[in-house]
Amino acid sequence: MDNFSKQDVTTGYNDLQQAQVSIQSAQKMIGTATMSMSPQQLSEAAEALANARTELEAAQANATGVDEEFLQKCMADLKACEQQLTEAKQ
Repeated sequence: MDNFSKQDVTTGYNDLQQAQVSIQSAQKMIGTATMSMSPQQLSEAAEALANARTELEAAQANATGVDEEFLQKCMADLKACEQQLTEAKQ
């Protein structure tokens, strides 16, 4: 079986789409983690959230200016995720 590095894989997604997918994944993980309240799942959800933030920051660095509304929605989604995760950990 061939091993491929992350750089060898082409998904067809641009930076904005990748950030959106990462945020959606984090949202689902946070939802599952907060329902179960499993420390392991909460930790993994926090990691997914951090990864989503990194993806969004990379997309913002390459923003064209016409993507501002989309980026603002993504930031709002991230903030909501952070709030949900913070409340679950309290």
